[in-house]
Amino acid sequence: MFSIVYTTTKDEDEAKRIAYNLIEQKLAACVNMHPIDSIYMWEGEVEEDREIALSIKTTTCRVEAITECIKRMHSYDVPAIISWEIDGEKEYLEWMSDSTNA
Repeated sequence: MFSIVYTTTKDEDEAKRIAYNLIEQKLAACVNMHPIDSIYMWEGEVEEDREIALSIKTTTCRVEAITECIKRMHSYDVPAIISWEIDGEKEYLEWMSDSTNA
């Protein structure tokens, strides 16, 4: 089974640090980074920030380890960490599996 883990970071440096760590540990096959504008409620106030979103492609069995890695490396008190299972083209999913030694 395969999953996407989504998180946001404060800037490109933090995003790259997390992405490289996940790839080097073979927890993720690929991490896509996207600049986004976020509007959210924090401590009773409406906030607006420029963030970097990460779409982390992985095997489902690695989602928990990825979550723990993000929590350790992240600068936010409560980082957004959301995951969902995916399906896809067979050869691409095989590459994801091979890339994570699943």
